[in-house]
Formats: sequence, C-alpha cells, structure tokens
Amino acid sequence: MLKKSLSALAIGAFLTMAYPALAGETVGPGGEKATPSSELVLSDAEAAKLKEGKYTAALLWHTSSDFVNAVTAGAKDEFARLGIEVVAQTDAGFDAAKQKSDVETILAKKPSAILALPLDPVTSAEAFKPAVASGVKIVLLSNKPKDFVQGKDYVTIVTDDLFQMGKHAADALAASLGKKGKIAWIYHDASYYVTNQRDNAFKATIESDYPDIKIVASQGISDPARAEDIAQALILQHPDLDGIYVTWSEPAEGVISALRAAGNTHTKVVTLDLSEPIGLDMIKGGNVTAIAADKAYELGRAMADAAGYGLLGKPAPAFVVAPVLTVTKDNVAQGWKDSLHRDAPQSILDAIK
Repeated sequence: MLKKSLSALAIGAFLTMAYPALAGETVGPGGEKATPSSELVLSDAEAAKLKEGKYTAALLWHTSSDFVNAVTAGAKDEFARLGIEVVAQTDAGFDAAKQKSDVETILAKKPSAILALPLDPVTSAEAFKPAVASGVKIVLLSNKPKDFVQGKDYVTIVTDDLFQMGKHAADALAASLGKKGKIAWIYHDASYYVTNQRDNAFKATIESDYPDIKIVASQGISDPARAEDIAQALILQHPDLDGIYVTWSEPAEGVISALRAAGNTHTKVVTLDLSEPIGLDMIKGGNVTAIAADKAYELGRAMADAAGYGLLGKPAPAFVVAPVLTVTKDNVAQGWKDSLHRDAPQSILDAIK
C-alpha cells in the first residue's frame, strides 16, 4: 500500500497483471469498487463468537520489511482481540517457489485463516489451490492469484487507496512549487495495477488540477538500481527541473543521489512509501519535500477482521483500501507512527532535534 526499501508495492517488476483504466478512484485488479477499511468492523458479539471457535491464523508474507512488520503488528493485535491464535509466519524472500513451499508448510499446521501477499499470479494460483481446497479462509494483500474468485477462493483483497497515494504526492509537490513549474514523472515501467494506479493518479492530478505545472519529461523504470543513472540523464537534459515524482522510495533514493552529485539543491522530489534515507533527506532540508504513505498497521487490522468475516460466514466487500497520509518535515515523527505504528528511526528523531 511506506516504509520500506522493498514493499508490497515494489514487487511490480516481478509481476504481470492487467490493471483497469484510471477513473479518478482506486479500483481492484478486476475493476472492483473500493471499500474504506474503516467499514470493515467486527462487533464485540462477533468477536466473542470467534473466541468460542478457537480459530488459528497464519501469515504468509512475500518478504520482511518495516512495512511487513507494521502489517503483521496490526493483524496480530486484532487477532488477539478476536481470540485467534497466530500459529505461523513465513517470509518468501520474493521467491515464488519458496512461497509455494511456505503454503505447504503452513497447511500442515491446519490454520483456520491465512493472510498472504501472493507473489506471482500464475504460480500463486497453483500454490494456493491446496489452501482453498482445505477450506482455509484466505485474505489477500494487494495481489490476486490468477482466476481466483472473491467469496469462493478468498475473502477479500486489502491494499492502499492507490489513487489517493498518487493524488497526495501530486498535491504535495504542487504546494512546494507554488503550483507552477516544470517537473519530471518517473513511473514504474511494468504492468502491475498497484504502482500503475498510483503513478497515473499523480499524473492525472497534475494535468487536471495544476495547469501551470508541466510534465516536461517522463521516464519509466523497472529496476530500482537504475534510478540514479536515469536521474542523471534527466538532469542533463532538463537542468531547470523544478520537481521530480518517483514511483516509490527505493528508486527515489537513487534520484536523490544523482541530484546531490550534480550539486542540485533546487529540484524538489516527492515519492511514495516511507524510508529512512528519504526521511532524513527531508528533515535535513534536502531535495525531498514530501512522502505519501499508507497506513500499513491499518492494513493488517483490516486483514484480520476480513479473516473474521470469512470464519463467521459474513459477506465481505471484494476490495478494501486503507487510508493515506502525507508525511512532511513538519509531521514526520507522527507520520511514522500513523503509518507503521512505531517510532521513526533514531537517525530521524535525532535530526529533528
């Protein structure tokens, strides 16, 4: 949905998924209408019923990161309220074959529910079939296995409010530029609905709401390691850039390095997802002006409640999105807490002082 050098949203380079046309609001991978996570609620009576069931849950993650830790904390706290014991947690390390093995390992523990981020739509469709057949209630984070049907194969998909992520970034960059100037748009060059929607929302917001801001350069990126080289070329071609949008925080770190190497203190950068280097640059008055972030802890809470819906036989919305916040120099400490449910890194707290 930040947060993390590699996140749920940074795996687009590994995936091939169709995504719907941008329509001014977030939609799911199959065009599903978004429901705010705040609407996913289980009453005390429903929680009591779940406690009576003595259910268990397993967390099947794609990697380990600050983002995953925050999602896990939100899920575990809510599962504790619901009396659902977490019996296993795995980390696939962005390896689809490892994730398939993780599914088999987890099923041996016979959990009642599984929370998971499937890595590859095709591979995960095969990997999760045994879980579906066993009757486990599956709640998905961001991605969907190919041909899986909501309400039959899985309970729901939970992710960021993707359009708002891009819009918040556009509004923040526009504010820092006085609503005028020349900018570059560095987008994720892969067919992955999460990053595609976020990137396109930024572009659409600039073009519709800020007529005096011109996107004078557009550049796709699939490998974050190439970000610095891409930024160096952009700076050479457009030395008068006022701002740069970067698809997520890891490639943004490369863009910042390129700007520093060029002695460029003028160009403002906005990106998505929290990271320590990006936060530090912002606090120290560098190029970064703002970061759009999701509420990762809330993603976990919503996923746990969705599992409860499945176990109770309560119909769940098909596609659920968590809120977005804009993190700036003025609110970075609180922003870290609101997004990741923990304190900002010590280096950032020290820099604030």
